[in-house]
Amino acid sequence: MTVTMDRKTGPTADSRPPRASRRTEPGRVRQTTRTKTLVITGLVLFSLYSLLPVWWLIVSATKSRGDLYTTNGLWFTDMNVGENLRQLFTYQDGIFLRWMWNTLFYGFVGTAGMTLICVACGYGLAMYEFRGKGFLMGCIIGSFLVPGALLTIPSFLLYTDLNLIDTPSAIIVPSFFNAFSVYLAKVYAEGAIPPELLEAARIDGAGEYRIFFRIGARLMSTGAATIFLLGFVGSWNSFFGPLVFLRSSEKWTVMLGLYSWLKVKTDSSYDLTGMVVVGSIVSLIPMVILLISMQRYWRSGVTLGSLK
Repeated sequence: MTVTMDRKTGPTADSRPPRASRRTEPGRVRQTTRTKTLVITGLVLFSLYSLLPVWWLIVSATKSRGDLYTTNGLWFTDMNVGENLRQLFTYQDGIFLRWMWNTLFYGFVGTAGMTLICVACGYGLAMYEFRGKGFLMGCIIGSFLVPGALLTIPSFLLYTDLNLIDTPSAIIVPSFFNAFSVYLAKVYAEGAIPPELLEAARIDGAGEYRIFFRIGARLMSTGAATIFLLGFVGSWNSFFGPLVFLRSSEKWTVMLGLYSWLKVKTDSSYDLTGMVVVGSIVSLIPMVILLISMQRYWRSGVTLGSLK
């Protein structure tokens, strides 16, 4: 016998809760619109706050000595870029170019060594288990709390005993070690390197150094690029270290050199304030080139350089 039930009048149909309306409530729409407006407004204000100083530098770098003080600082007048650059590169027998070379040399050598050391340390902390690992990580994290200025006097006394004062080694060697970069490399290695891949390489007979350089370093290339970029920016903007450890003006960095010009203000021939402005713009060019050239590391993701 077949029993047919009316689905429209059954108790199941009556007990179903009404479906929620898919239409968004008007109050919620207004709240979402207000939130987006506040976020966009905040981003615009932050962008203006960040870009206005750069815009002022660009505009001021095109002005002559008289226009720099008598015209609107946020708009152009007569273009005087060529003369400003000529004065910058010929003043004191072109010492500005020497400062730029010193800064590039200190930055690239010191940051390259720091990247290699910190990536290796982070890889070891992430991939190996050994006695005292927790204590070592505690020391690394605790070193974040020590201000760099606190180490100035001990470092100066140590470099004096080692005859490193007023030498490039006084700037390059300390930049090899960075606790934050070690921690950053460790965190990145834990997420980018699968332990199973390392075990497979060990089974195939690869040594630990070969595993690091052929597998670990390649998988950590994106993190290494980030460490290198942060370290180079910090080295390029470094001021306190060169001020304390370098005495000869021929060994100064560009930041210390521009500061010395700004302190002198003017002399009988040139307006040094104008040259400081032009020098600040020129000193930004290597950083822009570095950022553009290293974009591919972030676009490629964590699989960049994976084994074939």
